Amino acid sequence: MNYVESSRLIKSEDLNHHGTLFAGRMAEWFVESSFFGAAKIKGEANLVCAQIHDIRYLLPVHSGEIITFASKVIKVGATSMFVYAKVLNMNGDKVLEGIVRFVSVDENENKIPHNITLDEPETDEDKELIKMIK
Repeated sequence: MNYVESSRLIKSEDLNHHGTLFAGRMAEWFVESSFFGAAKIKGEANLVCAQIHDIRYLLPVHSGEIITFASKVIKVGATSMFVYAKVLNMNGDKVLEGIVRFVSVDENENKIPHNITLDEPETDEDKELIKMIK
């Protein structure tokens, strides 16, 4: 599966007291971009974030930088979808990566099957990403 991408410009209001991107803001955008990856394959927005399995902050981000979020579904269960997301800086360096689990729900917020299947992972990258799920 291909990545779904989105970008953000880092502004002064996004910074912490060290002058770098506030981790909470990054986490918010990370979950949002992960949702984009899940919604792209699901085709509707009846998904909720159930768990953030892992976020690894790898490099600082500064004001004025543009960062790109790339996400894709790497594994599905009957009602859940596991999305891998990474964030790249303007040089293409990975500044963050992690996994989020979304669950498909009905109008009463009960879990429902999403009826999505994925092909077995073919690339070494996808096989390694699946190993990140704990």
